[in-house]
Amino acid sequence: MNISYNWLKEYVDFDLTPDEVADALTSIGLETGSVEEVQTVKGGLEGLVIGEVLTCEPHPDSDHMHITTVNLGNVEPVQIVCGASNVAAGQKVVVATIGTKLYDGEECFTIKKSKLRGVESNGMICAEDEIGIGTDHAGIIVLPDTAVPGTLAKDYYNIKSDFVLEVDITPNRADACSHYGVARDLYAYLKQNGKKTALQKPSVDAFAIENESLDIKVTVENTEACPRYAGVTIKGVTVKESPEWLQNKLRIIGLRPINNVVDITNYIVHAFGQPLHCFDADKIKGNEVVVKTMPEGTPFVTLDGVERKLSDRDLMICNKEEAMCIAGVFGGLDSGSTETTTDVFLESAYFHPTWIRKTARRHGLNTDASFRFERGVDPNATIYCLKLAALMIKELAGGVVASSIKDVCPEPAKDFVVELSYAKVHSLVGKDIPVETIKSIIASLEMTIVSETADQLTLAVPPYRVDVQRDCDVIEDILRIYGYNNVEIPTTLKSSLTTKGEHDKSNKLQNLIAEQLVGFGFNEILNNSLTRAAYYEGLESYPSQRLVMLMNPLSADLNAMRQTLLFGGLESISHNANRKNADLKFFEYGNCYYFNEEKKNPEKVLGAYSEDYHLGLWVTGKRVANSWAHPDESSSVYELKAYVENVFLRLGLNLKNLVIGNLSDDIFASALTVHTKGGKLLATFGVVTKKMLKAFDIDNEVYFADLNWKELMKATRSVKVSYTEIPRFPAVRRDLALLLDKKVQFCEIEKIAYDTEKKLLKSVELFDVYEGKNLEAGKKSYAVCFILQDETQTLNDKVIDKIMGKLVKNLEDKLNAKLR
Repeated sequence: MNISYNWLKEYVDFDLTPDEVADALTSIGLETGSVEEVQTVKGGLEGLVIGEVLTCEPHPDSDHMHITTVNLGNVEPVQIVCGASNVAAGQKVVVATIGTKLYDGEECFTIKKSKLRGVESNGMICAEDEIGIGTDHAGIIVLPDTAVPGTLAKDYYNIKSDFVLEVDITPNRADACSHYGVARDLYAYLKQNGKKTALQKPSVDAFAIENESLDIKVTVENTEACPRYAGVTIKGVTVKESPEWLQNKLRIIGLRPINNVVDITNYIVHAFGQPLHCFDADKIKGNEVVVKTMPEGTPFVTLDGVERKLSDRDLMICNKEEAMCIAGVFGGLDSGSTETTTDVFLESAYFHPTWIRKTARRHGLNTDASFRFERGVDPNATIYCLKLAALMIKELAGGVVASSIKDVCPEPAKDFVVELSYAKVHSLVGKDIPVETIKSIIASLEMTIVSETADQLTLAVPPYRVDVQRDCDVIEDILRIYGYNNVEIPTTLKSSLTTKGEHDKSNKLQNLIAEQLVGFGFNEILNNSLTRAAYYEGLESYPSQRLVMLMNPLSADLNAMRQTLLFGGLESISHNANRKNADLKFFEYGNCYYFNEEKKNPEKVLGAYSEDYHLGLWVTGKRVANSWAHPDESSSVYELKAYVENVFLRLGLNLKNLVIGNLSDDIFASALTVHTKGGKLLATFGVVTKKMLKAFDIDNEVYFADLNWKELMKATRSVKVSYTEIPRFPAVRRDLALLLDKKVQFCEIEKIAYDTEKKLLKSVELFDVYEGKNLEAGKKSYAVCFILQDETQTLNDKVIDKIMGKLVKNLEDKLNAKLR
């Protein structure tokens, strides 16, 4: 949220610099990401000067340009070529001198000395839109005769500089969603640090009811969703442009001024955190406002022109005949004030946060009002903000207060009562804070001490502190104002001896594999466990019926728990590829979540839910790129296979003792699976389908491996570290060139070989594959190397030939292989 430094000073007295304010707010839990100096006009009109046109002659080579000489004050007159039709001698104008930067939206261009149709020009005489003070481009700005040449334009237009603090408001701090809310916290900080300060806000004592000529009745039918609703009418207003000071306040924090009435409501919400809505009183049919829900499916057109179907759980602001506004979220198309409005009904309310949050999510709306209502506004500030807004409308738009305030509040909001023990404060903080300091901090945070004893306090916490309802919440507030840095780090550490369990072993192996993968050139990524349910629509591998859905998702992009790490990695690849970084190797550890409808049991609520810990690997792009020593080489699925095999070997798992299978589904175009002999799936890896890559706008092939870490840990339980002496007798190599059907895979040859000779065969390697001419149709040639070794004696030709003969026969019988 953007906070104006100057605006903040209107509510709390301090002499800190903007950077010091940012540090102070960060230290008390309102993390400030940046401090930026801004002006009410972009660029602050730097380099622009008031000038006087001394001469103005037609350009000899143009039918619309003029050659002028302009007096800029204390310097020699400059020659400027101007294309505006209204330029004339004797005018006072705004001139952009050489080197001035002018802005057009986000684009910036610099004024340079140039020649226009052969005539030198040393600057530019400006129009309103060119310097950002208006939108008119019909001609140059002509100032009154009283303007003095040489005056800086920023001084003439009274351009003010301010600083904007970008404060990250956490979801629990609804009370800090305004300038006054931030000022309250800053006041407490200043008091604790011995600074002279005061907290103040504008008085509304001048509010008075001038007549009762426009009485609009208020009826609240749903008091659960709307515990408090207040309104007042103002007659005879004139909707027009806001004064410069109000426009500047809004522009500084990034808001676009609209008109005086709307700008006042925007000012109130950012000043005090209370959203308001201003209705055109003439459009309130029956002169009655009714707060209620509408039947399921009722159509309603919102301010953005979109027709939405209402739920019977959407709270609506209605008149006697129809709905006018989605309460606390968005206005209706015809309910707001316009330039023709003369009478207004001003609304100030407190809506139940849960109702507003669910409605906003249902309709995919996120407004300044819903942002605050769904977190919880101050129910006791409703009338104050209503009166202040009414006074501002009278001042800036004219009119009279034409009704009493209608305040429907069946049950006023009560303070939260909290029992606070000094002993618990000292225990949680880790330091004995003096009692008087505790009381001082509590008072500065507007909490009231109802009663006290030697050991504890009974506190009344104001309703706007929705996050402070327990003693630990109060202690957290005390600590952040006291200062985390004021709690010393102890010199002793209290600990107890523990034994290492399965989690410790898993963490150790995770780090071991992570270091290995980093050594291979991988980068670790960390994606959100929340994902888009839409990714799983139509998938058989990960059916959407098995998704764990969120009841109140923040958005449609984060509405389910992931079933696989794949999609998060593809998002990361797409993000990098779009930024010219397409050669990638990623890995990620993370939980995946599943829902099983068949296991649903009312007595065991969590019985239908499960989670597994996985390791994901992604490889894409070039394996070698821009190397003087090696031509460019694309990554391949075999490279990924090597990484997976190395992970297994590092964990002590021998692939000879595992079952390898083939897979092709809606995730993988082709893939391999690795199972234990007991049937547990350990890993799946292969080539991601083109359809999947297209959905993420990825052009390169992506190779993905999914390792079930939980099952891998179970498989490693039986692994024992052992050593073997280096054999004293030499190994023997024999090569075979085998003619095979194309459908035969190397893993089949490997399995037959190890089944044939379990003792002396040490390894089987594929070193060449040939497909092409001189081979029968549907055939391919594999060149396979076999390593034989006896650890007790040197192998002789008789033994070797016997093994190889048996091996060739088995290959011929089982795979129909032929020697080439």
